[in-house]
Amino acid sequence: MKQSQTNLCLLCLAIAAIASFQTISGDARARAIQITCTPLPEHNDTVFVPNFVATMEKISQQVQTAGFGVAVTGSGPDANYGLAQCYGDLSLNDCVLCYAEARTILPKCYPNNGGRIFLDGCFMRSENYSFYSEFRGPPDTLVCGNTTRKNATFGGSAREAMANAVASAPLNGGYARASAGESAHVLVNCWRTLSQDSCRACLENASASLLTGCLPWSEGRALYTGCFLRYSDQDFLNKEPRNGRSRGSVIVIIVSVISSVVVFLVGTAIGIYICKHRNIQKKRRGSNDAKKLAKTLNDSSLNFKYSTLEKATGSFDSANKLGQGGFGTVYKGVLPDGREIAVKRLFFNNRHRAADFYNEVNIISTVEHKNLVRLLGCSCSGPESLLVYEFLPNKSLDRFIFDTERGKILNWHRRFTIIVGTAEGLVYLHEQSSVRIIHRDIKSSNILLDSKLQAKIADFGLARSFQEDKSHISTAIAGTLGYMAPEYLAHGQLTEKADVYSFGVLVLETVTGKQNTRSKISDYTDSLITEAWKHFQTGTMEEIYDPNLMLQNQPEGSSVKNEILRVVHIGLLCTQEISSLRPSMSKALQMLRNKVENLPLPGNPPFMDERIMELHDTFDGDSAACASLATVSHSSFYGR
Repeated sequence: MKQSQTNLCLLCLAIAAIASFQTISGDARARAIQITCTPLPEHNDTVFVPNFVATMEKISQQVQTAGFGVAVTGSGPDANYGLAQCYGDLSLNDCVLCYAEARTILPKCYPNNGGRIFLDGCFMRSENYSFYSEFRGPPDTLVCGNTTRKNATFGGSAREAMANAVASAPLNGGYARASAGESAHVLVNCWRTLSQDSCRACLENASASLLTGCLPWSEGRALYTGCFLRYSDQDFLNKEPRNGRSRGSVIVIIVSVISSVVVFLVGTAIGIYICKHRNIQKKRRGSNDAKKLAKTLNDSSLNFKYSTLEKATGSFDSANKLGQGGFGTVYKGVLPDGREIAVKRLFFNNRHRAADFYNEVNIISTVEHKNLVRLLGCSCSGPESLLVYEFLPNKSLDRFIFDTERGKILNWHRRFTIIVGTAEGLVYLHEQSSVRIIHRDIKSSNILLDSKLQAKIADFGLARSFQEDKSHISTAIAGTLGYMAPEYLAHGQLTEKADVYSFGVLVLETVTGKQNTRSKISDYTDSLITEAWKHFQTGTMEEIYDPNLMLQNQPEGSSVKNEILRVVHIGLLCTQEISSLRPSMSKALQMLRNKVENLPLPGNPPFMDERIMELHDTFDGDSAACASLATVSHSSFYGR
């Protein structure tokens, strides 16, 4: 009885401590707002990765004690300069949580040599040069919340609060918060590496842009090189001053400090135990998966010795490099029997990638179709994980349709064959394989071309399968901006219609030779989908066709033009905003083959302005501790 009572008391104490700890710790605000990658590739990947990891580890130790950290590892073009900082109203506990989230997302910039990420509670940047004194630059941008237009009273309050915060921050270590009038709440923060004058200049420029660029919307953020500003009609600020310090009387200070210390110690002990227990379980699961996979591979024909693949690629000689993406580098290799292969060398070879490796092997080894890239095998017993695919000499579709000269090789007949072949591959994945499979990353760089320019779908690292009795999967958002369906991007609910949308974008790109994504926001006007829809409505589609199609001497004349217009029509049906209006892939394939079937008129395409678009991450419980929870990638199988 006594032991039971003791356990009950401990349980009650734990619950109370956790409740108090959560109240004090506030909100880590770890939602990613924007990630921007530098345009230059890393210099030497064998040096870049260890330097980046070492820099992040050094910063991690500083963040845990100061909420801020800078570190440098290496020298010359392989150097890695890092900075991380939490905003001034976050407790250290919340700061560590925010930093941990940023640290998992920033590596998505690889193979570029740097990048920066803004979360609602912290900032992180990594480069190969010293950027610590920079306070303005081309990536400076605004993100406006456009759900509610506010009245003039709110606008005046927001301006007043912003002005007060901007004026006081340079004199207060670069941080200030303010509220005014009709519930206008403001937070401003400079990076601690800036001088007082640089901080003031950054805040003044950013606030001027924010108040003219986002008002009268109810919320806005300025994401600047040297500072972060946010205003909102909602009180997003943590109530407790940083690190639990109070500005009240001495008695309040003493009580607050003692209470915070007690709760922190108890809560931390419990939190550490829970986290360690969960991590141990997840490590065991990951370890078991890896061991299970390794045993399966060792007993099957899929297994390749690491030494065989290393020799086949000339020790991964850069001369054999076919391309590079967010998760790996692909090399051409030649096996001892003379077979040409493509070897995908996975980046970040550790337990965090075991699930991705297992997923790609598991899915693609169970499917076989003429329009899917064939997996020949893999190796997971060496120092890094490798996937072995059939070698396709013409690489990817994007190398043709977005290149003025190479585009001439693909006349309309060849492009139509590629579109139909891609559709056939997707129909197989969605409806004809043993399990329903959604690819999640259909784009031109993932459509490879064989020696006869036949399409083969590649890169199944993001693919997901689910049972027939489920209507959708709720999963972490992953894919490439410009190809992701709006309902998936907003809510993370995945169905086959997400692939249908991506296919529709691919169709329009193949016909026009234009990309639906822009590398620079300043180049952004209408998306390709919107542009195509407008021309379709006015009967002027020929104005945006790929000029290479017009260069071809087409003996069929108008019949070819009618066929191209019909394919555009199908592409627009696949990219309609309302997912239920999009055809299934089998229906889309039927419409492509049956050239006399009447087609319904397409509805409005989605409007997604990349200048103000916010990615709302949805989280997948099992993967939350092990990997990035929102992967917005620009990876490719053979690279661009």
